[in-house]
Amino acid sequence: MATYAIGDIQGCFSHFKNLLSIINFNSHKDRLWLVGDIVNRGPESLKTLKYIKNLGKSVTMVLGNHDIHLIKLAGGNENQKNGDTLSETLASPDIQEIIDWLRKKPLFHYEEDYAMVHAGILPQWDISQTVALANEVEEQLSGNEWRVFLPEVYGDYPNFWNENWTGYTRFRVIINALTRLRTCTSDGKMDFEYKGGLDQIPKQRMAWFDIPGRKTKKINVVFGHWSSIGLHTKNNATCLDTGCVWGRSLSALRLEDQRVFQTDCLNDD
Repeated sequence: MATYAIGDIQGCFSHFKNLLSIINFNSHKDRLWLVGDIVNRGPESLKTLKYIKNLGKSVTMVLGNHDIHLIKLAGGNENQKNGDTLSETLASPDIQEIIDWLRKKPLFHYEEDYAMVHAGILPQWDISQTVALANEVEEQLSGNEWRVFLPEVYGDYPNFWNENWTGYTRFRVIINALTRLRTCTSDGKMDFEYKGGLDQIPKQRMAWFDIPGRKTKKINVVFGHWSSIGLHTKNNATCLDTGCVWGRSLSALRLEDQRVFQTDCLNDD
């Protein structure tokens, strides 16, 4: 039995299947951890969703910002953006079943020595608090009022955590941290504009995993979302977004021995 954490798939189904072949994935004994953004920008989001859904309990995944975007589109709360490739998915006759499955996925997963999140964790949150805060949002997203909930939790502000936040403001900060965070100040003020590499981060900001005193520093964290830094491990945090949708590669990390497996995504699906 092995557990493989895989970076952002983004609808690149054929490359995903090729990577599963490379690791000799066996759904009866192995496990997949998917760091989110399984849909959008790539050509085959619908196939990707259906395949992962059919894998059942062998898959543990967290939601990424593109996955939440799809849920919001299906709820009639948003229009597609330039670059979206979700028309086929939204037109599927079983879209409601897919969305009901997707919106019940977690934003954060913690198990033994590993945690998984799509983007990042604010430096002042420890593991137990992160689990609890993610659960607050998950309860809303999986509930019957999800269509009402989602439009109210989008926006860049506030971009910092306050224990006294309540309601939609509180939910917005939680979602932004877990699905959009890349850089922040030492006290956790998030910057959503910067998407570049580690060498040109604006002054007074750092990669979230480099913040001194980060309370999750002793926990192994796998994440995605930051294709500009590619495969990168520092301070027990490993980025697995290696830019498959941009023609680079799709990566898997075997948690048991830290071995990395990759497939080339240069050719179009």
